[in-house]
Amino acid sequence: MSVPTDQITHVKIEDMGTFNEPWAMAFLPGSDGALITEKAGKLKFWQPGKTPLDVAGVPKVDYGDQGGFGDVVLAPDYATSKMVYLSWVTAGPGDTHGAVVGRAKLEFAANGPQLQGLTIIWKQAPRVTGRGHFSHRIAFSPDSKYLFVSSGERQKFTPAQDLTNNLGKVLRLMPDGKPAPDNPFAGKAGQSPEIWSYGHRNVLGLKFDAQGQLWDLEHGPAGGDELNLVRPGINYGWPLVSNGDHYDGKPIPRHATRPDLAPPAISWNPVIAPGDLIFYSGQMFPEWTGQAIIAGLGSQGLVRVAIDGEKAREIERIPLDKRIREVKQGADGALWILEDGEGGRLRKLTPG
Repeated sequence: MSVPTDQITHVKIEDMGTFNEPWAMAFLPGSDGALITEKAGKLKFWQPGKTPLDVAGVPKVDYGDQGGFGDVVLAPDYATSKMVYLSWVTAGPGDTHGAVVGRAKLEFAANGPQLQGLTIIWKQAPRVTGRGHFSHRIAFSPDSKYLFVSSGERQKFTPAQDLTNNLGKVLRLMPDGKPAPDNPFAGKAGQSPEIWSYGHRNVLGLKFDAQGQLWDLEHGPAGGDELNLVRPGINYGWPLVSNGDHYDGKPIPRHATRPDLAPPAISWNPVIAPGDLIFYSGQMFPEWTGQAIIAGLGSQGLVRVAIDGEKAREIERIPLDKRIREVKQGADGALWILEDGEGGRLRKLTPG
């Protein structure tokens, strides 16, 4: 698709810290601090102007290629429970790997921050060989009742259409990791009760908008990155259809050829290689209200997208000249981004 050129947002950028392959962050309410995961296996507690602290009690992480520490999300009742949800990759027998989600209480002791009682509550199944497409993003529903997890198809293609497993799916769980009892395939023989939607490839963004609708942001193959409105029981088509092709040039049927499969709200070709996304609700950029702000790895900046019902359209790109892994909105409406890779900077963006 063509990139708009009639919108240019000028931003002031402040460097706020440097991390080793940062992947995700979560601001702590009532504090100026944040938790930041580093892919190789560290969880950092960051505060402005201070040296980031290692959080003790983190799990052993299976690190390599796309695998490692993933998301960090606070429980909806964090203010009282101090519960933190994390995702990471673990190793299995026979050189297999799979993502998990765990939760623990975050405590600030005299000797520093630490996780207490870390427990794994969900596992990607089956574990398979390879170290790609784990996805493992986490989102809580606006009513705080449900835990949503994205599970990539692990570069194995066909599991995304197989309802017996949880690969290539968006999953709807209870906060303790058990399947939500009224999920679309609950109680159906041979079908996973965890599944909310299926036919997904590699979902690296999972967020609710202000209307309570769930959206996912996923990598296509050679072309065809997607933003999808995620609805229960719906098949999003991978690997049967895509708006991109295989890396070896072999064509894939387009979404338009299969009206029985859900098309994306918007797709990109060339790809933007998305990281994460937010739906903006702050005051600093009021003209952005309700829009998706997407972290672009391949596009090396932010991509601003307006939502029109079940469709979306790109408005502008804000170039940052680095692969952007994560984007978050601060309490004051500022944007915070994490650059991908070694020496990835934490940067604060305000109107310039």
